[in-house]
Amino acid sequence: MRSPRELGRRARPGSRPTAHLDSAAVPENGCLWVVDAFGCDPARLRSSADLEALFRAVVEELGLHPVRETVWQQFPAPGGLTGFLVLSESHLSIHTFPERGYAALDLYCCRPRPSWDWERRLAEFLGASRVELRALERGVPR
Repeated sequence: MRSPRELGRRARPGSRPTAHLDSAAVPENGCLWVVDAFGCDPARLRSSADLEALFRAVVEELGLHPVRETVWQQFPAPGGLTGFLVLSESHLSIHTFPERGYAALDLYCCRPRPSWDWERRLAEFLGASRVELRALERGVPR
């Protein structure tokens, strides 16, 4: 298993690293998970209820703490949604592109957390057929 620092170094434009972090690989200073989900169901990418359920699952399963409700922006068809949730640990965000079957998610946690099973759970929630995950360690000089 590569460390988040190693994954961050490998995440170059055009590269396509996919990895899962276990709790032993979670940095002490914080980590930004950058997640690209491809082949998603366009209807789910337009559904605030489906995306809210996804956010609830991430929050509950990782033991995160929202400080207020998620802010959602619905774009005119064929566009999707943008959602942003402020957490006491930092933030969770999503940008959906139903016309491309694509969703971009970011989760930053300033405290150690294990990784979430992004591939399996995004397949369940969004119908994603491929998920690419990059983990970037934050707060550590390079």
